[in-house]
Amino acid sequence: MNTLVLGVALFLLANLVLALIVAARGPTLADRMLMALLIGTTGTGILVLLAQTMHLPALIDVALVLALLAAIGGIAFARRAWQDAEGEHD
Repeated sequence: MNTLVLGVALFLLANLVLALIVAARGPTLADRMLMALLIGTTGTGILVLLAQTMHLPALIDVALVLALLAAIGGIAFARRAWQDAEGEHD
């Protein structure tokens, strides 16, 4: 069971590396923000898997904080993009 969980964690880690590459090369700000959200959710998944495998409940708290920060970042980006879109129509 631990081998399967660690295999999934490694797969998610590879996904995280690809998201970092796409975020660095993203042509638009929206693409980069989507990758930041993907990094937040993937990082949360990795931390929860590692917390269960290594019996470290403190990692779940760290994962929840990471998920909260990713959500706040997405909301902030959406509000800024919405305000920029409204400013163009005036």
